[in-house]
Amino acid sequence: MTAAVTRLIGRTTADPKQLPSSDAIRLIDVTKTYSSGDSTVAALQSVSLRVPRGSFLAVMGRSGSGKSTLLHCAAGLDVPTTGTVMIGDTTVSGLNETRRTVVRRQHVGFIFQSYNLIPSLTIEDNITLPLRLAGTKPDHSWLATIVERVGISGHLRRMPSELSGGQQQRAAIARALSGRPEVIFGDEPTGALDLSTATDVLELLRDLVSEFGQTVVMVTHDPLAASYADDTVVMLDGRIDQVLRSPDAAQLAAVLGGYHR
Repeated sequence: MTAAVTRLIGRTTADPKQLPSSDAIRLIDVTKTYSSGDSTVAALQSVSLRVPRGSFLAVMGRSGSGKSTLLHCAAGLDVPTTGTVMIGDTTVSGLNETRRTVVRRQHVGFIFQSYNLIPSLTIEDNITLPLRLAGTKPDHSWLATIVERVGISGHLRRMPSELSGGQQQRAAIARALSGRPEVIFGDEPTGALDLSTATDVLELLRDLVSEFGQTVVMVTHDPLAASYADDTVVMLDGRIDQVLRSPDAAQLAAVLGGYHR
């Protein structure tokens, strides 16, 4: 039985080192606050979350619900005010920026809405850039496998401007996979694509989970996109309000519609 997320209800004193090693991401009682003038804004409030390896999790919620902050903290891009964040067996919440950067390079892949390919580099060089930055020797067999799987093996010598939006996003997915990451985080990865191309990319992400056992955590506002995930977390006011198990697009649209009434 697939369970892409197990929420820990309420506050917990569990030792994160005793949590199941099968989890790719673990958040325990995570709070993130920001100062706004004389007041403090809580973007996340005591959020606890587990994402098992080899699962596909979508995170949804209206603007300001905390979904982007959740992604940033889970990926080690930001540090929670309190609480524990683990990527695999590494606790990242207590690390400084330099050490968190190393962890991200070794364990995390990113896919962005705007692709974030470097226009002056070929597609091949864009894909292998994270490896070069990490000082890691490329595994050419693995790179050949993922390039073939994402469907861009004939475009490696081209520049990003020579590719369509869907092809550029496929290159971005290959780049995210190049270092065999613990987890891939997608920040609205289909937001800039037309429906047909977005569907192709979502099917590819779904297949990567099913075929390679890749873990994917995707923030999206689109019910159709979220329906490709195993489960969906719905955020509200900095908290996990609902966890929907294998919902379809109609269910997700109805749930989100209720938050906007």
